[in-house]
Amino acid sequence: MRDHYDVIVIGGAAAGLSAALILGRSRRSVLVVDAGEPRNAPAEGVHNYLGREGAAPHDLARIGRGEVAAYGVEVTAGRIVAASATSGDGIDPVGFSVTTDSGAVVTARRLVVASGAVDVLPEVPGLAEQWGRGVVHCPFCHGWEVRDRRIGVLVTTPFGAHHALMFRALSDDVTAFVTDPGLVDDTARAGFAARSITVLDGPVARVLSGQSGAPSGVLSGVELGSGEVVELDALAAASTAEARVSFLSGLGLVAEDQLMGDFRVASALAVDAVGQTSVRGVYAAGNVASPMATVIASAAAGTQAGAAVHGDLVQADLAAALAGAGAAARSGAAAGSRA
Repeated sequence: MRDHYDVIVIGGAAAGLSAALILGRSRRSVLVVDAGEPRNAPAEGVHNYLGREGAAPHDLARIGRGEVAAYGVEVTAGRIVAASATSGDGIDPVGFSVTTDSGAVVTARRLVVASGAVDVLPEVPGLAEQWGRGVVHCPFCHGWEVRDRRIGVLVTTPFGAHHALMFRALSDDVTAFVTDPGLVDDTARAGFAARSITVLDGPVARVLSGQSGAPSGVLSGVELGSGEVVELDALAAASTAEARVSFLSGLGLVAEDQLMGDFRVASALAVDAVGQTSVRGVYAAGNVASPMATVIASAAAGTQAGAAVHGDLVQADLAAALAGAGAAARSGAAAGSRA
């Protein structure tokens, strides 16, 4: 790594690499710092990504790194542990300094935060081990792969009824496990009945793997609090997506709670339409700013943020050039008057 760049991109998945690509093609010096912990790492494939349908997440990242490298973008493994504002570089009054987990300090004129989010899962034994495999959360991302199979839906939020209906569109055999009766009202229960969704009230004690004839490590069902075992081929469960932003505290940036009604479903950085945060010169894209975004939507947001950063730098360069021209003109005028 060099000491200074036009832009440092924090995170090297779809959003970060898309921002880096458009910036590299705009002849900006760019460093991507990637911790190698993408949110979708447990998934077998990326879906609804036109042109790369079904690609493994690590393959998509590998291809992207090769593409950005062709335009001079540098990608390094590491984690940003701190970020702070600087007085700029003499050309641009806006500037930033970041510190990596190796202790390296690097500066840049702009930052793009694409550090993603972490899924906080329901506390059911065995569920985390199956996350991204037998336990899924998004019907768009994973629904086709479990179509026509025995699907369970773990209802742990007020939106669990809708979640169950989404998966019912994919299979005739859907069971809703309602962990708290208060989460499902009479209208939702009528909808379950109308769509032939089985409803089981009460806690789920654990997620089972490798039982009832299923291969070792493959989800086989759930055990209820009563001890009853319900055989399944897949279980849908909602997570809480927490934005990875602790390293931004030195800039005064924190994630804000994302609510659906009165229920907290995620945290995220607040950004405007082009990804600008409340701190001038700091942009964000992907799940760190939009927890529900799919991979292709995150890539699009990264492209948008990268384009906005380049435009921002163009205006800063113009202001510096105009200031320099004005200073030169004044100096010339002063020299002429002395003559």
